[in-house]
Amino acid sequence: MKLGIIGLKQSGKKTVFEALTQNIIDPSQTGEDRIEIITLPDVRIGILSKMYQPKKTIYTKVEYLLSGTGQKKKAENTWGRARDCDAIIHVIRNFNIYGADAPSLYNDFQKIDQDMMLSDFVIAEKRLERLELDKKRGKKINAEEFSLIKKSIEALENEIPLRKISDIVINPLLRGFSFISAKPMLVLFNNEEDDDLHPVLKDKTIEEDSVVIRGKLEQELSQMDEDGAREFLADFNIKDSAMDRVIKKSYAILGLISFFTVGEDEVRAWTIKKDTMAVDAAEVIHSDIKKGFIRAEVISYEDLISAGNFNQAKKNGTVRVEGKSYIVQDGDILNFRFNV
Repeated sequence: MKLGIIGLKQSGKKTVFEALTQNIIDPSQTGEDRIEIITLPDVRIGILSKMYQPKKTIYTKVEYLLSGTGQKKKAENTWGRARDCDAIIHVIRNFNIYGADAPSLYNDFQKIDQDMMLSDFVIAEKRLERLELDKKRGKKINAEEFSLIKKSIEALENEIPLRKISDIVINPLLRGFSFISAKPMLVLFNNEEDDDLHPVLKDKTIEEDSVVIRGKLEQELSQMDEDGAREFLADFNIKDSAMDRVIKKSYAILGLISFFTVGEDEVRAWTIKKDTMAVDAAEVIHSDIKKGFIRAEVISYEDLISAGNFNQAKKNGTVRVEGKSYIVQDGDILNFRFNV
């Protein structure tokens, strides 16, 4: 999973990046794109690893990109690597800065959103011009793509981000354009250190999933050892770290879940889309497993932990055999039987 962190200057996006990645950025590199890969914390994997004592324990990895602000680029290239991300984290300032204007949440949100839409509009318009030119020259064009590009332009002209148009978001014909306004978005309200409340916007609403973060506090927390962090969390009434809250919301907006494979060799987490069938989940591990799929042994994480071990779970009747069309649930532990 790749998550791009964006925001206006002074929004605190660098601080948020440091809080999420536990990595302090060298001040000389603040204008550059920064990428950090972190291990996704999942207490279930730790417990399963203690149970099975495997040779390897493999957690899901999350890649964070902090979009740099160093060089000006053409409109269509403004967002660079962020276009390759699975979702966008938009950091909005909700704290005061001496000598700066008071926070303006909706206006700040709109500035970034309109910039993304303009960037996508330039790309879509260029593609439409090319398709129309090919059509005039008698070349055969893809009628569905032509229609989708026109629909995209119409939406962008009306200041509707493409993430709001479902058939544009999911259509593989448009995937290659990497429209930035089509990416799922999570808004992070970056609050004052003593403010853990979700802001209430009086006149306008930001119709996106959102999380409140106290960026500076969370950055300090990310640099502490386990004992210091525990005390810090209690002092500031922080129940879950920023990393935990952002990951949970990111999984939700992307429609993702985790399933596990376990054994003496390896305990591992795998990430898939909700409503994925067992046969397609098998392909995430290896294409041969999908080709030779016979069945899947399934037990939920909760049932295994309740039983204490796999053999007891079998006696309890909570291990079941499922076929190709079984819809994998979050926390399922799967053992695939296949023959190739």
